[in-house]
Amino acid sequence: MPTQRITDRFDKVRAENRAALVTYIMAGDPDLETSYQALCALRDNGADIIELGAPFTDPMADGPAIQRAGQRSLKAGTKLKDVLALAERFREDDKETPLILMGYANPVHLMGYDAFADAASQAGIDGTILVDLPPEEDHELRQAYEKYGISVIRLATPTTTDKRIAKVAEGASGFLYYVAVAGVTGAGSADPEDIREGVERARKVSGLPVCVGFGVRTGEQAAAMARISDGVVVGSAFVDHVRLALEADDTGSIAGRMGKLAEELSDALKGVA
Repeated sequence: MPTQRITDRFDKVRAENRAALVTYIMAGDPDLETSYQALCALRDNGADIIELGAPFTDPMADGPAIQRAGQRSLKAGTKLKDVLALAERFREDDKETPLILMGYANPVHLMGYDAFADAASQAGIDGTILVDLPPEEDHELRQAYEKYGISVIRLATPTTTDKRIAKVAEGASGFLYYVAVAGVTGAGSADPEDIREGVERARKVSGLPVCVGFGVRTGEQAAAMARISDGVVVGSAFVDHVRLALEADDTGSIAGRMGKLAEELSDALKGVA
């Protein structure tokens, strides 16, 4: 089942005495072919888990970089079905790398939870992060996912209480995404020591691996976060390479740029327990 790929990947990185590198790109930014090349480049340069963003018209949790990426993707005509088709194409040649669809609940709701779960399973999606769908409101989604073994991955923050973490973990699987700083994606990075206790509490209460994200952009920052977590999530730094390539009128360099950053981050995580 899809969730098993996530479990297997955390078992693998644990055996290698390191944290997982979780990378994010926006599907369809600037086009679907480039996104496919980027997925392969990330995988080939050390990404352990890949989050595939689905563009949405009102991305309330996204910072400027990912908002612009979503706007570029929407302008290119990307729909949820296109994101799933992109995942399916990647899955034809890669049966091992976990793929997480990250986005918002409205497009999934419009498709219908059962129809989406079936389509996501067929596409090889292992889990989803729907940032605006709280645990109290995702029962129907979880029911639809159960048939296919798709993970519901949820968010916690430094202000999340033990009681709330228990609620967040209820029905969740795969891993817990720990938001290191208050605010939107791409915000300033946190001091790992300031969130160490919260990460440990989240791991203990949830029983899940905890991946830390928001504000991590460099190998040095990734290594620091890896010392307190099971995985490190990097998103805006990858998305920025699309903007830089577009500004340079060099879209052919996007996959290479992302691959180089993934390699830097992956190398930084090696041997950091």
